[in-house]
Amino acid sequence: MASYLILTPPGATNRSEASDRYRDHTRFIRDGFSWTAFLFPTLWMLFHRLWLHAIAAFLLQGIALELMRQPGFFAAGAALLLGVHVLAALEGRHAVSSRLLGRGWTVENLVSAHDLTTAEEIHFSQLEQAPNPNIHSKNWDISATNTNTSRPGPSFGLPGYDGGR
Repeated sequence: MASYLILTPPGATNRSEASDRYRDHTRFIRDGFSWTAFLFPTLWMLFHRLWLHAIAAFLLQGIALELMRQPGFFAAGAALLLGVHVLAALEGRHAVSSRLLGRGWTVENLVSAHDLTTAEEIHFSQLEQAPNPNIHSKNWDISATNTNTSRPGPSFGLPGYDGGR
């Protein structure tokens, strides 16, 4: 099961008043390994607007490739290249959440779910529902009369609706 960090933008209004706007601007960030960040760390960071991280990853990948070309430094270059990829895959999403928190986003919730759809359902099911004024109160008092004529009282020894046994 994965954990999803739920963030709301700085100008988000109350959840119950503007639920459509709230749902549109809420970000769900999955905590875990990112295969896309592992395979393409610099492009992934650029896509998520982590500019300084992307520049650092690009420079470290360049240094790693240059080390791999030098005789006797292939293992060091490969280790550095693998380290950049693994670090981007494991900590990239945390960097995205840190960037958003630095821009004024607030942590709304933390949800554990198998996938994003389930996490959204869990989080948005906690929204306060506005009362529906169109519910008519007539016919709410349904009598619990016993229509069984063969034997009075409850069957199978269960307590009756009148509170007795």
